[in-house]
Amino acid sequence: MRPGQRTRSARYRHSLWLLTKRDLRVRYSTSALGYFWSILDPLVMSAIYWFVFTQIFKRSVGEDPYIVFLLAALLPWMWFNGTVSDCTRAFIREAKLIRSTTIPRTIWVNRLVLSKGIEFLASLPVIALFAIISHATINWNIVFFPLAVLIQAVLTIGVGLIVAPLVVFFRDLERAVKLFLRFLFYASPIIYSARDLPGGCAPGVAVKHCATAVGQQADTLFTWHFWAAFNPLTGIFSLYRSAFFPQELDWFLVAVAAVMSLLLLALGFFVFKRCERAVLKEI
Repeated sequence: MRPGQRTRSARYRHSLWLLTKRDLRVRYSTSALGYFWSILDPLVMSAIYWFVFTQIFKRSVGEDPYIVFLLAALLPWMWFNGTVSDCTRAFIREAKLIRSTTIPRTIWVNRLVLSKGIEFLASLPVIALFAIISHATINWNIVFFPLAVLIQAVLTIGVGLIVAPLVVFFRDLERAVKLFLRFLFYASPIIYSARDLPGGCAPGVAVKHCATAVGQQADTLFTWHFWAAFNPLTGIFSLYRSAFFPQELDWFLVAVAAVMSLLLLALGFFVFKRCERAVLKEI
């Protein structure tokens, strides 16, 4: 890397960190409860789903302890959902600052991914607390946690780079994104497991014996479980959950999630570069 490139890279990282700190400071400085608000939403949602599925419907989905099972996917979902939602206003809200700086404009998406990612990492003690209370055990699959974070960061950046510039031209897209995220919540294995879908592993059955394993007949592959793999969040959540529930780890889902995330990142950069000049004129 040339000296000039190293300088630009260092400036970009410095600016990214400053903007991220500003976002976190603004978010928490005006709140009396501060950090607690970042975990209150997933805690309330987890409590509701735990009550509905364990106390009312006597659920037949997920794993025990169910509260840990929920939080292991719900907390990373909040990272993804919060970032994509904020990306719909990334350029519109900061229009004056964006026009007056020469920093690469991808920073306005990346700082949202980073700030929400820090909030996600700060919420992990909540899972640890409920794991201790419910006597959940951590296994060696926890070493895959950084891989899950990396894949999710790639996915979130890619989606953010697509959404942020397009909303500038199509303002109705902001509401459409919110509706899509609501649909995606139920289409992703958050309150249930990918193993609960037709074609997935039944409880107690090893992943290698699932219908989606390589070498099975083609007619058993094209099931809900197979198609769910093309939602990258499915494989990402399986990685997070495998730290407590090793049977949740499905490398087919993870591989598809990684490939889909990289494709969306490439598409995001393409869309962003094609729209960047027009966005600056529009805002």
